Formats: sequence, C-alpha cells, structure tokens
Amino acid sequence: MTFGFLNNFVVLVLFCKFKKLRTPVNLLLLNISVSDMLVCLCGTTMSFASSVRGRWLLGRTGCMWYGFINSCFGIVSLISLVILSYERYSTMSVYNNRGPNYHKHLLAVGGSWLYSLIWTVPPLLGWSSYGLEGAGTSCSVTWTDHSSESHSYIICLLIFCLGLPVLVMVYSYGRLLYAVKQVRKIRKTARRRDYHLLIMVITTVVCYLLCWTPYSVVAIMATFGPPGIITPVASIIPSVLAKSSTVINPIIYIFMNKQD
Repeated sequence: MTFGFLNNFVVLVLFCKFKKLRTPVNLLLLNISVSDMLVCLCGTTMSFASSVRGRWLLGRTGCMWYGFINSCFGIVSLISLVILSYERYSTMSVYNNRGPNYHKHLLAVGGSWLYSLIWTVPPLLGWSSYGLEGAGTSCSVTWTDHSSESHSYIICLLIFCLGLPVLVMVYSYGRLLYAVKQVRKIRKTARRRDYHLLIMVITTVVCYLLCWTPYSVVAIMATFGPPGIITPVASIIPSVLAKSSTVINPIIYIFMNKQD
C-alpha cells in the first residue's frame, strides 16, 4: 500500500513537472499509474485495516465497494497494456510522419475505463456478486459460488478480461518482433528509441502476468474445482502477489524510461 502509492505518486509528479514526458504513449502509462494508485488509496487501505483486526470491518456494502474498485482498476491496467501493445505494433510497423495524436490516445484511455465498467458493474446489479475471499479480510468476485449465473459471469470475465487481452498482446508483440527485424536497417536512431520503449512495455506486461497469473489460476480452481480445494491460507499469497503489481509498474517506468 505504502510503496505502491508513493511510487505511482512520483510518476504523476514527474509527468506534471516535465513537459517532455507528456507524450501520447506516456498517457497510457499514466493511466496505468493512476489506476494502480487508486487501488492503493481506495482498496488496499481497507484490506490493511481489516487484516490488522483479523476480520472484515466495513460490512456488506464496503465489501461490494472493495471488490468492485479492485476489479475495475485491475482491468483498466490490463486493457491499457493491451492498447499499448497494439500501439507499439502499429507505430513500429507503419511509418507515420504526422505529429503526436493525443486525441486518439485520450479516447483509448476513456475506452479502457468504459470497458472495465462494462465487466465490473454487473456483479453490483445481480449477475454474480462480490464477497469475502481468502482469510476474510478482503473481497472479490465470489469465485466459490457454484450457481449457473455466477459461472456464466466468471466464464465471460475470464474470456474478455484475461484470455482475449492476453491473446491480443501475444499477437501484437509477435508481429512486432517480426517487424523489428524488417526495419532494423531503416531509420536507426528513431527505431532505437522505439525499440527501447518496446522493451519497457514488454517488461511491464510480463511483470503484470507474473503478478496476476497465480491469482487467476487460484480463482479458476476455486470456481470449477471441488469445494474446499483452495484453503484460505493458500489464497493469501496469490492475492498479495497480485497487489504487488501496483509497486512494480512505476519502478519499470522510472528506471527503464530514458527520456531526459
């Protein structure tokens, strides 16, 4: 909570202070940073207080709010990474001599939030629900609810908020690696800058998947496996690992970004 908030706050300060950092691509990175900081500020504070007391403190309404905002901000980060992967692919594959297109990237930022809301509001309206998870000090989608409505929502969530986004990133970076080989001898200075940004974005995606894949696997096992297959203790580590992505992402932006 502390390091995630401070690290992402530093990213925001740098973005506001240095005009050179306000590029269209960095708008997407800033969007990820904002969503990560909101997780620390609005979500992790609740689970921290509950963990100190050993029980969930904020009742049913607080649990629904916590589950919603953590899911919403997490999907915003993922979709922003998907957009980044496609943007890098289109930029490095097709030469474009026009100036920066801030309008397109602002629409992409808004689209990431809209897409996230489409998939995180339904549990608030009755399609599945948010409830306690793990040791009972945090909340998420009720993975252990074996009703048909809950299963249909979780299947859609896994397809549209995990499977398809990951496939788009794999396709974009696969095509990118091929494109890099084709243009390696063309416009070396500009391409070297793009290539470094590509490495930074790929590192961000890999770290995101390393943080969230264990949680996704545990969620799938809890949803489709036999009752009690995931113990409360076993669910704590993937949950903490998932939240650690809020700390890792800004470190990547700061130490791998070569803009002066």
